[in-house]
Amino acid sequence: MEITVTFRHMEPTESLKAYAEEKLGKIRKFLDFPAEAHVVLCVEKFRHMADITLNVNGSRIKAAEETEDMYSAIDQVMDKVEKQLKRHLSKIRDHSSENIKGAAVLDSEAAEEASVPIQDEPVIEVEKMAAKPMDPEEAAMQLDMSQQDFLVFRNAKSREINVIYKRKGGNLGLIEPTN
Repeated sequence: MEITVTFRHMEPTESLKAYAEEKLGKIRKFLDFPAEAHVVLCVEKFRHMADITLNVNGSRIKAAEETEDMYSAIDQVMDKVEKQLKRHLSKIRDHSSENIKGAAVLDSEAAEEASVPIQDEPVIEVEKMAAKPMDPEEAAMQLDMSQQDFLVFRNAKSREINVIYKRKGGNLGLIEPTN
């Protein structure tokens, strides 16, 4: 694993760099392919921030944490990264096992791992956007041109937020709020 550590607004210390590298070394056991990790350690007044970006097999895992102590910030951000990495790898494993058609039987170890669900808190990523006023027909055209499964827009007639989405079978669904 290739690890780079960047220090912002603070003096680079070998002990912090070694601590971050040691913590990142613990997730190597989950990886059987090359990965890159970029750690940014930053201090602003009394806030110590640790930010980790992990590139794993074309996917990016990012987490940040802010505390009053840099070592605890590194510990907490590594907990987040490890949780996200486990979730990512379980999705890949589940997806690849679904794609194997006619596979005889999973070996006993893989079957045990598959039967034990990973109980992690869901990661909620907030994305802000301006809901452009448009008719549902125009929203349907926008959705067809995009690669997304849904589109949030403001209905030009009712001025309410609506969601148009792709349904199985190729049809579209429209969600309108009721008062």
